Amino acid sequence: MLVSLVTALVSLVAAFGGSQQRETMLVVLEPDAACREAATLAAAGATLAVPEMRLWRLGPEVAPSVLEGLERRGAVHLAEPVRENAGTLATSVTPDPLSADEWWRVAIGVDGLEPPGPGVPITIVDSGLDFQHPEFAGRPNTEALNPQEPAPLGGEHGTAVASVIGAPANGQGIVGIYPQAVLRSWDAALGRGTQLDTFQIVQGIVAAARRGPGVINLSLGGSERDAVVEQAVMQALRLGSLVVAASGNDGEIGNPLGYPAALPHVLTVAATNRNDAVTGFSSKSPFVDLAAPGSGITVATALGNGWTPSSGTSFSAPLVSGAAAWVWTVRPDLDWTQVFEVIRRSARDIGPVGRDWRSGFGILDVRSALSYPTPIRDPLEPNDDLNLVDPASADAISLGALTTRQRPSATIQARFDLIEDPRDVYRVWVPRGNTLVASTSGTDVDLTLWKAGTLSVQSATGRLARAATRGTGETLRYANTAGGRYLYLAVTPPRGKLTGTYTLNVRAR
Repeated sequence: MLVSLVTALVSLVAAFGGSQQRETMLVVLEPDAACREAATLAAAGATLAVPEMRLWRLGPEVAPSVLEGLERRGAVHLAEPVRENAGTLATSVTPDPLSADEWWRVAIGVDGLEPPGPGVPITIVDSGLDFQHPEFAGRPNTEALNPQEPAPLGGEHGTAVASVIGAPANGQGIVGIYPQAVLRSWDAALGRGTQLDTFQIVQGIVAAARRGPGVINLSLGGSERDAVVEQAVMQALRLGSLVVAASGNDGEIGNPLGYPAALPHVLTVAATNRNDAVTGFSSKSPFVDLAAPGSGITVATALGNGWTPSSGTSFSAPLVSGAAAWVWTVRPDLDWTQVFEVIRRSARDIGPVGRDWRSGFGILDVRSALSYPTPIRDPLEPNDDLNLVDPASADAISLGALTTRQRPSATIQARFDLIEDPRDVYRVWVPRGNTLVASTSGTDVDLTLWKAGTLSVQSATGRLARAATRGTGETLRYANTAGGRYLYLAVTPPRGKLTGTYTLNVRAR
């Protein structure tokens, strides 16, 4: 959950004054401060980086004084330094020479299948793409979303990732999983080779999302949970994109949680080898959704315009990204929440029976995904907590209401997943003097009602009502004696329930 860092900001400003330290800062404004502070920030030389997030970039020379004034006026929701090394590009060096074959085709069920033509786009937020490499020189439907830095400063990792997805059938090198994919590249490592900073990652995610629904590949990660990157991911989901991330390569050094892989709603991919076993280096966690080949994968390299075998979850993630775009292209009626479920639940189970921390639901299986039954849509996501749904919250992402003045009742079906989607919160309108009646059927869930201004369903205060009945069918009633207002209905799985679908009926009478 995104949280206000005003208290931390006070300490940060004090540190600036005491040590004369200067850092580039990212600042998210409170909603009511976005307009009134714009002129002041612009005059100070600050840059409005992402308008949807009210995210400003403050240079090191102005950050201390500007931040102090903003904090004094109560304008800051979140502030953090730009981390120059916000994550690593999740690659492991292959220790031995490997034959330049594409063994992974049989493993993921694409051998003998014909990929579609250009369709749902895939954006790679990485270290840039070498457009002069033989795989990409003159390749149609290949676009740079910002300037791409050439090797050796950048481009090596991004070029390798892009080749796994979309290397064309051009008579040389390799062929990607989706050779005619629409490929877009955002270089998030400008001037730093393989070092990424939060500012570039955020801009890349949002730039991709602004262009409409698509797949965003993040073969990158770090051990720190970055609130600004998290908010960018939530924005991308709200705008209809599927976000795919590499689980990381820390399986042999303690499996620390990696981000953005461990964020909710991110399709997280582990790595397997030729024996259909999860590799030792692949990071394990409950956030792993599925696995794909990632050991001894032949990729294009920007160093020397050739090809080389490489290993890492960096190359497992683009296989899943390419597969997701393939499936979405031939099944255009799906939305991102359905593609998410189709890709992971159609996976071929390996290891312990069922979902596990090493391989999630199993190995990517494209043939199975193409015919997997269509799951229900999961509406109004991401709506995991009140702060994401209440328009007055600085974290608000999903602004749609389930019921309104003009629409006093609604019935929807939705899903939950304890790891990826731990609860659903809906904004509902209740007229003065009316009673809100909410009921559920299907999987057992808990219903609670919260007042506006509450940050989380885990808050000690703010709860107005709880369902009087328990079990697979719950009913909540609340008589509104105050003026007409929006309240917040939370649907939460009971203890021990991992996944499920439910039907929710809401009406005011």
